Amino acid sequence: MLTWRHSRALGKSASCDRFRTRETLIMTDIKDALSLITRGTEEVLPEDGLVEKLRSGRPLRVKAGFDPTAPDLHLGHTVLLTKLRQFQDLGHEVMFLIGDFTGRIGDPTGKNVTRKPLTEEQVQQNAKTYQEQVFKVLDPAKTRVVFNSEWMSKLSSVQMIELTAQSTVARMLERDDFEKRYKSGQSISIHEFLYPLIQGYDSVALEADIELGGTDQRFNLLMGRELQKHYGQEPQTVITMPILEGLDGVQKMSKSLGNYIGVTERPGEMFRKLVSIPDAIMWRYFELLSLRSTQEIDAFKQQVADGANPRDIKMELAREIVARYHGEEAAANAHKGSGNQLSEGELPEDMPHVVVTYSGIDAAPIASVLNQAGLVTNSAQAKDLLKNGRVKVDQETVAPSTMLAFGKTYTIQAGKRRFATVEVKLEG
Repeated sequence: MLTWRHSRALGKSASCDRFRTRETLIMTDIKDALSLITRGTEEVLPEDGLVEKLRSGRPLRVKAGFDPTAPDLHLGHTVLLTKLRQFQDLGHEVMFLIGDFTGRIGDPTGKNVTRKPLTEEQVQQNAKTYQEQVFKVLDPAKTRVVFNSEWMSKLSSVQMIELTAQSTVARMLERDDFEKRYKSGQSISIHEFLYPLIQGYDSVALEADIELGGTDQRFNLLMGRELQKHYGQEPQTVITMPILEGLDGVQKMSKSLGNYIGVTERPGEMFRKLVSIPDAIMWRYFELLSLRSTQEIDAFKQQVADGANPRDIKMELAREIVARYHGEEAAANAHKGSGNQLSEGELPEDMPHVVVTYSGIDAAPIASVLNQAGLVTNSAQAKDLLKNGRVKVDQETVAPSTMLAFGKTYTIQAGKRRFATVEVKLEG
């Protein structure tokens, strides 16, 4: 027979076992969450701070800022969006910050000259486009869209002076880009020093637990931690993400380099580009762009190790990405749209429709139309394609001197795989 003391001890032991089981489950959940969160990341600063935040069990406030400096996003921009979506899937709150105030300053990160500030109209138009595109990745129900003009435009001159007093010129010159410009004698405008401070203050205004950014944003992200300490807040955990390589597998994805995949590109073109990436960076794209689980990606890696064709695995990635931005039906038909199965003279079914406008001229030069319609990367490429007879208008090869009449819509092909119906209009 058990005595009272024995039964009490047994009860205590059972209670401890239950506690240990619960603690084990919590740590297992945190381990799984960390595995997903740190997948593809460059740095987590500090990592123990992230663990402590996850242990709190509350939904964390996860922030990432985007300055609306251009109307369209490419897949390189979506690396942060994909990581934000993973946080959402873990039950956390995402704050998608549109830097309409900082966009007026111009982010100096990585620039060797002062950026030209955008007008308010440009910022607002680009911000509208961003919102249309980001919800192809983020869950709207779990996303809070904020604009930093909401609080920055309300700061008094006294508060702004207090903010600037939280750093020094010497500290600002620790930034790699500022240091290089200073040493080479290139100008640095005073307003550029404000940018890291304002980005940091955004974290104060939003009481961010975590902030994401590219590796080139490290200085600005850490500034947020310093300012939060000054304003009596628990400092955020900083997570930096690598810069995605472009289609060449070497340089960062960039429109100016022509090695990008735009999120608004037609499905077939997007599919073709994704399948064409070098095998060497295939897993990099999976880690940074795919929403598949780590286990699924590991299964793909095992298939390749067992002799599967890497192209077949890249097609799985291409279908996932195309479906995200264009829908399942488009993804199912994307292989044909990619141009791989187009016979001579056949036109793809998913050609985009573009409107280009002019004023003060009698007709539109074909080179200019190609550029405006986004069928070429720049004017030099337009001239090269025209010179080599690789541009067709309504399925007829055209000369570099071709002029297009206003008020008409043309089917234009630039090179082998770029198509669009282009409406040429005269303003007024």
